[in-house]
Amino acid sequence: MKSKILKRLLFGLLIIFILSCLLIVTPRIWSAMNPGKPPVGYHFLAPAYLAIGVGLEELINKTPDIPEDIEEIKNIEYKSIDGKSLQLDIYKPKKLDKAAPLLVFIHGGGWSGGQRSDYLFYLVAFAKRGYITATVSYRLLKDGPYPACAEDITDAVSWFYRNGEKYGYDPDRIALIGGSAGAHLALLAAYGWKNPNVTINSTVVSDSGHCIKAVVDLYGPIDLTTEYARNNPTVTSFITRSFAVAPELFREASPIQYLDKNDPPTMILHGTSDEVVPISQSDMLKARLDSLGVPCVYYLLPLWPHTMDIVQRVNDFSQLKMNDFFEKYLK
Repeated sequence: MKSKILKRLLFGLLIIFILSCLLIVTPRIWSAMNPGKPPVGYHFLAPAYLAIGVGLEELINKTPDIPEDIEEIKNIEYKSIDGKSLQLDIYKPKKLDKAAPLLVFIHGGGWSGGQRSDYLFYLVAFAKRGYITATVSYRLLKDGPYPACAEDITDAVSWFYRNGEKYGYDPDRIALIGGSAGAHLALLAAYGWKNPNVTINSTVVSDSGHCIKAVVDLYGPIDLTTEYARNNPTVTSFITRSFAVAPELFREASPIQYLDKNDPPTMILHGTSDEVVPISQSDMLKARLDSLGVPCVYYLLPLWPHTMDIVQRVNDFSQLKMNDFFEKYLK
């Protein structure tokens, strides 16, 4: 009797092992059979971690070395407010014979964390492709709630408009790229966010001769008035009000409120298994841009969670498609 129970237990464990192996190898097999298609993920975190642990997946190197042919210019102050210096870093090819397009990367972190060096792997990779790249710090929640970070990013954009000649980029060929909360801020700036308290003397207003030429949204929130966002503790901490008390602030902080037919071409990348920012947010943005006739490229990453681009296979695909997008709209 005991031997039968033991055999059944061992057989059950064998079946679980076989199914687990199939679960973690199937995404790689599918991708190998479908080159050029978006890479397939694992939906659940456990098999994703297992795939990383056994070497089927590789994480990106978040601290790559700076190549000798890339100049790194760090800690440039673009704004000082309340005694806090807000800075940016620039990466540029040392051999440039003409002004290059500028790619500005904005880090995520739920508006409360993260740092501008988080996207160093993108900064270096695209600088090696001939772009000038930059990354920006902004006030986090500990320094001030909304609209502080939105003000900072629009002021950073204004700074970039004014300093192209000094750093060798073309201020009429600037793209904004952000992930998660950084994507939210990139979209606000690209689509024309304005603080209702801004005066006519604002540097943002005076830079009306320039505009953002392209924007990349990596799994960012679009509409903070939706059911998902109204009671989301990250969003309510960002706004510092409940939706019931201040619905106008949730609308004002939503990029979708600023969309019109003159907005820049937009690229969206989003994992379908994202439980932090639901895929419906990106679906909504795509539908609205299409209705306005604004060029939009949308890549769904099957069965990947939030921040899926930390996985090398996903990052390779993302960089490839981003480069195609920039080639079309910036060069």
